[in-house]
Amino acid sequence: MLVYDLPPGEKWRNYEMRALGLRDFARVRPDLPLNPFNLARFANLVVLRLDDVQGLSKTAREHLLGPAAEEWSGGACSLPNGMKLVILNPKHGKARTNATLMEEICHVFLGHEPNRLSLVVKDDRGRVMARDYRKADEEAAYAVGAAGLVPYSALKKFLHEGKTSGDIAAHFRVSRELVEYRLKVTHLWKDYKAAHLGPK
Repeated sequence: MLVYDLPPGEKWRNYEMRALGLRDFARVRPDLPLNPFNLARFANLVVLRLDDVQGLSKTAREHLLGPAAEEWSGGACSLPNGMKLVILNPKHGKARTNATLMEEICHVFLGHEPNRLSLVVKDDRGRVMARDYRKADEEAAYAVGAAGLVPYSALKKFLHEGKTSGDIAAHFRVSRELVEYRLKVTHLWKDYKAAHLGPK
């Protein structure tokens, strides 16, 4: 890998290298969409939608899929056999689900362990989570997951081809917000704004 294929800043280069390792593990080129569900199978993770969880009370299910549906995206826990279980919110769209699953996969690949049990925790992005990782672990899992979904080299190439954040999001099957996060943390936002948003 050439240095110019990595974003500026040591922290972001490290996140990118880990993300590219995940893509290599999944055998997906940087310019192609990564399916986190396939990666989860490679990682031996059990992935369920809340709809598939048996034994949940009707009241709890109705609450989690009704009034609280926008307050959580997913969560992970360890099973007695050592495997990891990831439960996803079925009310969220494919783009958000891909990002959520990728973040949970990254917690596992990065060796993160919850630092304490927590029933309800809001992260910096306003999401309610059923587990609590250290803030640095949360940042790393989200950053590596986002880089895995939208690699820097492809992002930079698409930007120089004149693609919009919406075009790039559709290509990688993620949200426009995730693409714009990647543009900002990789220091491509200024170029993107100049090309697409004009002077302010």
